[in-house]
Amino acid sequence: MVATTPGKDRNHTGRQQPAAGLGDESDDVNETTALLGSGTATRADVRTLDPAVGSTPPDGDGADDNDDDEERPLPKLQVLLLCYARAIEPLAFFSIFPYVNQMVQNNGDVADSDVGFYSGVIESLFSLTQAIVMIFWGRAADRVGRKPVLVFSLLGVTAATGLFGLAKTIPQMILFRCLAGVFAGTIVTIRTMVAEHSTSKTQARAFSWFAFSGNLGIFLGPLLGGALADPVHQYPRAFGAVQFFKDYPYALSSLVVAAVGVTATLSTACFVQETLKKEPASDDSPAQRSDTSMWQLLKSPGVGMVIYTYGHIMVLAYAYTAVIPVFWFTPVHLGGYGFTPLQISLMMGLNGAAQAAWLLLIFPPLQHRIGSNGVIRLCASAYPVFFLCCPIGNVLLRAGTEASLKAFWIFMPVILAVGCGVSMSFTAIQLAINDISPSPRVLGTLNALALTGVSGLRAFCPALFTSIFALGARTQLAGGYAIWILLVLLASGLSLAARFLPEPREARKRRNDQER
Repeated sequence: MVATTPGKDRNHTGRQQPAAGLGDESDDVNETTALLGSGTATRADVRTLDPAVGSTPPDGDGADDNDDDEERPLPKLQVLLLCYARAIEPLAFFSIFPYVNQMVQNNGDVADSDVGFYSGVIESLFSLTQAIVMIFWGRAADRVGRKPVLVFSLLGVTAATGLFGLAKTIPQMILFRCLAGVFAGTIVTIRTMVAEHSTSKTQARAFSWFAFSGNLGIFLGPLLGGALADPVHQYPRAFGAVQFFKDYPYALSSLVVAAVGVTATLSTACFVQETLKKEPASDDSPAQRSDTSMWQLLKSPGVGMVIYTYGHIMVLAYAYTAVIPVFWFTPVHLGGYGFTPLQISLMMGLNGAAQAAWLLLIFPPLQHRIGSNGVIRLCASAYPVFFLCCPIGNVLLRAGTEASLKAFWIFMPVILAVGCGVSMSFTAIQLAINDISPSPRVLGTLNALALTGVSGLRAFCPALFTSIFALGARTQLAGGYAIWILLVLLASGLSLAARFLPEPREARKRRNDQER
């Protein structure tokens, strides 16, 4: 690994602390990720942006302190509260999907052919504005504290989401959607706080729950949005006489999502602990400031490669998530599976259950055994095979024989459940970002930098890849399999990128010790 290894220094109490909250080394040779954000920021922080390799403590003091810190248990209540707050952003983002097209048509009186354009713009603006302000939230979290930024962000996204259902014109819909994106500083702050609550032995488990809560928000958002939209017509006995819901048919859905946001805001304000540790800055240590420039951060050893790999992984994720429902719905002769809506729902349920199992049951012990980089490389090898299996399923359906149909219904669910293991790469790359952070003082900014690119990708990738799929199906380019050829090639590129990931902090430390 080319990233720096901070040295260690004594803080004002005289007790030896891990430098920058990043460093003690585990005795377990299989453990490959570093202790994150648990120590107090000390003068050792000023050396973390220096490309020189760090040093070991000048004496043997502090080893017991490091061992004690390594054994620090995961604060389960704090992580649970943060995971609850984590679900709000995807809940707000996805809750409008079931009804946004009808809402656009009602509010704008636009032609059927134009509805898709306006709804696509409204859906994308959340991610676009989120990308623009993400760095601001990350820097604010590094300067004023994690908790105030998280509470303020939750309050803002909650208010904007509640107002969206009250919009009566398309410009109002755009305004409230942009406001929700502006206040979506929750995810970057929560990622940072979960990292700072974790040690190298507990971070895999903590971030598996973090990822699961995000998936839960993705799952529940559309359910709430679709079930509660236009209640006067959906539930005439209960809401038929309520004039407010006649005037604002989409208010109930947005207000319920906002109510969940209020509970997350209150629980965060009352019970979540601040994780940013502040120490008085020394006058002779100007580098100790937290206002590290973006360019400095990107030039820090290993940071650029990890952020690129993160973006590559998310491109594959967004492409698959966007294409797969359309692929399942598309008729067999055009290259799809021809599933009914019920079959699509069942397959999506299997997909979600399988992802949860991989993240909660398989990822923590696997990451402990082979490290975050090992998980990423394993998933990178599996991605092309997983994507290739999708057109193979269509080949079985096109054959149309009794044997091929039986083979498909055995083959497809198994491949889907097993292939969902690639979702472990989403959590593993987050741990790699935490590990490569030059200092806990810039961990929020580093997460914001990574998420800025990801938010931009989320705004454009779905439309791009579904358009490519539609073009391939319409022209029958490569037999209708053009999209899968493209995705296999992109996935193969991830395997190449994963080879250049910087080695984990502890492996680098052991190597440096051997060289000495």
